[in-house]
Parts: sequence; structure tokens; C-alpha cells
Amino acid sequence: MHHTLIPADKARRCADAIRILSADAVDRANSGHPGLPMGAADCAVALWGNFLESNPDDPRWANRDRFILSAGHGSMLLYSLLHLFGYDLSMDEIKNFRQWGSKTPGHPEFGHTVGVEVTTGPLGQGFANGVGMGIAARMAAERFNTADFRPINHYIYTLLGDGCLQEGISYEAAALAGHLKLGNLIYIYDSNSITIEGKTDLAWSEDVEGRFIASGWHVQKVDGHDNDQIVAAIAAARAETAKPSIIIATTHIAYGSPAKQGSSGAHGSPLGAAEIAATRANLGWDAAPFEVPQDVRETCGARVTEQKLNYADWQRGFASWQAANPEKSKLWETMWHRQLPAHLTDELLAAVAGKDGATRALSGTILQKVAELIPSLVGGSADLSPSNNSDIKGSPSVQAGSFAGRNLHFGIREHAMGAIINGMALYGCFIPYGATFLVFADYCRPAVRLSALMGQQAIYIFTHDSFFVGEDGPTHQPIEHVASLRLIPGLQVIRPADGTETALAWLSALQYQGPTALILTRQKLPVIARSVSFVPTDAFKGGYIVSSPDGTADVVIMASGSEVHIAAEAAEILASQGVKARVVSIPCLETFLAQPAEYRGQILPAGTARVAFEAGRGMPWGSLIGCDGLFIGIEHFGASAPDKVLAEQFGFTTPQVVEKIIVFLKK
Repeated sequence: MHHTLIPADKARRCADAIRILSADAVDRANSGHPGLPMGAADCAVALWGNFLESNPDDPRWANRDRFILSAGHGSMLLYSLLHLFGYDLSMDEIKNFRQWGSKTPGHPEFGHTVGVEVTTGPLGQGFANGVGMGIAARMAAERFNTADFRPINHYIYTLLGDGCLQEGISYEAAALAGHLKLGNLIYIYDSNSITIEGKTDLAWSEDVEGRFIASGWHVQKVDGHDNDQIVAAIAAARAETAKPSIIIATTHIAYGSPAKQGSSGAHGSPLGAAEIAATRANLGWDAAPFEVPQDVRETCGARVTEQKLNYADWQRGFASWQAANPEKSKLWETMWHRQLPAHLTDELLAAVAGKDGATRALSGTILQKVAELIPSLVGGSADLSPSNNSDIKGSPSVQAGSFAGRNLHFGIREHAMGAIINGMALYGCFIPYGATFLVFADYCRPAVRLSALMGQQAIYIFTHDSFFVGEDGPTHQPIEHVASLRLIPGLQVIRPADGTETALAWLSALQYQGPTALILTRQKLPVIARSVSFVPTDAFKGGYIVSSPDGTADVVIMASGSEVHIAAEAAEILASQGVKARVVSIPCLETFLAQPAEYRGQILPAGTARVAFEAGRGMPWGSLIGCDGLFIGIEHFGASAPDKVLAEQFGFTTPQVVEKIIVFLKK
């Protein structure tokens, strides 16, 4: 390992370069947060200049150290580091901070800027993403490391602030990280005691050190502006392999600014030209705006050279490892490329062929087949796996010191679960899933939204999908949740009607380059009798014809999930009364709406009366039924009673549905 520590005086020069560069960029944009980059610059240089292993020429290298800026409002800190340490982020991009089309948006965005590992902004998410990455790294190491070579031996570094720790998600994630003894996590807490409203003691007097000790973390406290203390603390954290580490670094926000240091005024507002000039004088900085002195570039460049040498050493070791371990090498290619086997469609359909049952149970059956065929699939539940049917049978649980299994236990921590599986998806190698009741989607919604924003293949298994949950009552009966999830751009929301659709929903989730929400029932459902012309690929279009009468239909009945079989039964009764009804299953409304107009017109003929039927709120169906259509659903909260009683009371029995359609057609 090539490793030369940067002397404290040179480290200070690099930190001052970050301070001034950040202040200049925020001032030029007249928008942003200069305080955190200026205050945390010493910690960042101590880490990036001495320990962080990466290669700017191969930014997706599997064994790179991951660096997460959980306090994403301090984005200019990360952009400065990327620029100084050799990533493809030019000074012109720094000058265009927060401007249209730039690679330096207000908060870091994964996939938009090279070297950005996570989209951060909502505080605490990055903290929990790091825990997901730490779990994934331990699981990958268990699968691939050998006595002769360890292809996975890196760290997850996260820089966080007061806001990250005040958000509840950090409590959830920290507790799990401590329980799992994730010694590959090293977090640096930029403790400047300032938030937007003022000092943190307005609303916070927590013993952070005590909190993390209680959670099983290794805790150190340092002066966040003392290079030698920070370097020693990071070295000690790296040596502690049995616990995650947090370094509480006491800093001054806007360090170096004579008038703004230690002030909430530097949190989210530019310093202004006069104060930047005063800061330059205070720090003894004479370089022009957006000019990095040659000595700083040489210091950072020397570290990049070391990183590339270490990268080359790893590549040589990896090549030898591949030759010596052909089976592990094959598994590496399969998992890191998330390869799907041939004939997957046939395999999944066969797993549930002819089987009725609750779609949560059918999903559990399919999950076993997916796990058998795809080693990348891992996941777990927020303490509901017996109800979610989300365990991989025959696989052990992931626990401290035992990461060979595939079953994760998130505890009753839905918010952290979502962010952790995001972290695992971002890490690579794995296709993660997390499961809970649909009504608790609200508890993990911020993470679901970020899954979609980042385009990450996270699979959310949401069971107990309607008031048919029954006796648990309105607190556990989702009404608005499917409609609400459909509002998230890029989230694939699939509500299957039986085993066939559930198998195809899983297949779609495995092929989709983004997150999927599988919406599954508690109650048993029959096998849907489909038209002889049905082919499985029809379901991938989001909607297809289940059955259709000879000639022109009088009405099209659209439904999803548990309502499809009721719609089919209603169509038979309507036919006996002389009403011709076409039944259309819409397992994924968004996918169907994205189909060409020609296909949608074939499924929903113009001029035909339209009915939509779903056990939830009806607003998302408006684009299909129009102003003159009928929606049969539920626009109020549920009640505690057996599901059959609720169906009767809420108008969801087949005869009631038939009556509503007949009345509608007579208008």
C-alpha cells in the first residue's frame, strides 16, 4: 500500500483552497451554503489526502472507498474535493455552481456528477445509505475474499452534520449498524452546533457521544481544525474492526470568515464580496478567485498518484485471484453485472402455474425461485417477514460476524430500511428488497422517492394492500397509499391480480432500471381466467384484455389486483342481463399510460363507457375514465371488521358492483 501522510502545513493550504473556492462559487451563484465546506475542509482534506482509496480514472471501481456527503447542502465541499483530486469536474463547472445544465447542482446528485456516490439533500438519508453500503461490502467480502487475496477490503466514509443526527432516520440506521458491528463504517460528524435558526441548543441538548456508545459505536472526539488529531482519529477508526466508528469533530461553521465564523448567517447564504475579501486576508490567501495555487495542486496530485499505484496493485492481485478462483470469478461477473438467467419468464410462471392464493403468498413462492436463480437477490423485512413472505428459505440471517446469508432483519425501522436498500443498490453487486405492510409505505416514502430520483433497482414488497386487511382496522388499512405511490415519478407500482401477474411483476422488477413497489394482498384470490389470446408479454404493457365479448362492448371494466376477479364475475352477470362488458386488468397504471396511443386505443376503444374498479382512492384513474366514467373505490378510511363484512359495507361484492355499473349505464 502506497501511503504518505500529508504534512499539516500542506494540508492546511489544501483546506484553505477548499474554503475560498467554496465561498467564491456560492457568491458567484448568489445561492448556497458556504459555512459547512469552510468548517469541514480540514476533516475532508485529512481523509481525502491521506486515507481515501479511489481512482478518478475508474470512478466505479468495485473496491474503491465510498465517500458520502450526508450533509448534502455543503455540496461545494464535495465538488472542490472532486476537482482537486483528479475527477472530471472542471473549474468551469465549479464556476457554474447551481446553474442550469451544470455538473454542480445545489445538492449532490448520483449519476449526474462523476464521483458522487449518493444523491443527498434530505438530511440523514446519506447516513443510512452508508449503513446499506457497509452491509453490502461485508456481504460481498464474505462471498469473494480468500486467504490469498481480498478483492473487497475498503471502507465507507460519511461526513454528516447536526441535522443528519437530529433526523430520526439516523437513530434507526445507527442502531442497526452497531448491532451488526460494521467496522467498515467510518463517519465524521461535523459538529459546528449551528442550524438555520441559530445554535442547536434551541432544540437539541443530546449527548451524542453517549448515544453512539449506547448504540455500539466506537466514538472519538477531536478538534475538527487540527489536522494531526483528525488523521490520528481516522487511523484509529480504521484499526477498530469490531465496531462502526464515529469521529465527533468540533468545528466552526464558515471557519476563517472574520464576521461570519460561528454564525447561522453562513449556513445558507453567501458571505458577500466584502466578507470573502476579509476572509482571504484573514487566511493569508492571495490567489485570484477560482484559482488554485500550484503547491495545492501538487499536494493533491501526489495523493492521486499514490491512489493510482494502489489501484494498479489491486488490479494485479485481482487478475491472479480470478485465475486461481474460476468459480468465484464467475460469480463476481454474475453479481456485479446483476445478470439475469435465460428462460427466467418461464421459470417464474411455472413456479405458480395454476395456483390460487394471496398474492403475498404467491410472491413468497416466486421469491424462492428468484433467489435460486439470481444470487444477487438479497433482502428482508421490517420485522414482518412471516406476514410479508419475504424470507429466502434455506438461507441464514445476516448477523454480526456472519454475512454469508441473504436474509436481512431491519427491525421495526421502515425509514432506515428504505435508505439501507438504496445504499445496497448504489453499492452494486446486489439486487436488494425490503418488505413491510403497504400502510407503512408512508414511513419509508422519503427513501422510496430517492430510489426513484437516483434510478436505483430497489424492490419494495408492500403487502396487506387494502381494507380487506379486515379486523386490524383503519390504522392498518391502506386507502390512499397506492394512489400516493403512483405520484412518484419513475417508481414502478405493480398491483398483480393472481399468480401469473405476480410472477410477471417480479420479472418486471428484476428488469427495470429503477425502483418497483409490489402491491400484494393479504386475502386469497382465485386464478384469473384469461382470453385464449393472452400472452405473458401483454402484462408488461401495464394493461391488457382479460376477456371481451363478441362484437362491440357496451362497457369496459378496468381493475387491478384483488378487484380483477370481481370485475370478471361482474362481466358474466352483466352478460346474462344483456350487457356486454370487456374486462381489462391494469397491474401497472403508469406503464399502461406510457404505451403508444394505438395500443391504449385497442384496449380501451374510444366511445365505449368506462369503469375503473380498485380498493383505494380514484384520482389516478381519471386519465383513463375521463369526466364521464365511473370509479368504484373507497374515498374514506376503513373500519375494523372481517373482510367479507367490509366488502358488503363498502360496496365491493360482485352484485353491488353489477348494480353500480347498471345504474351508471342508464344515465
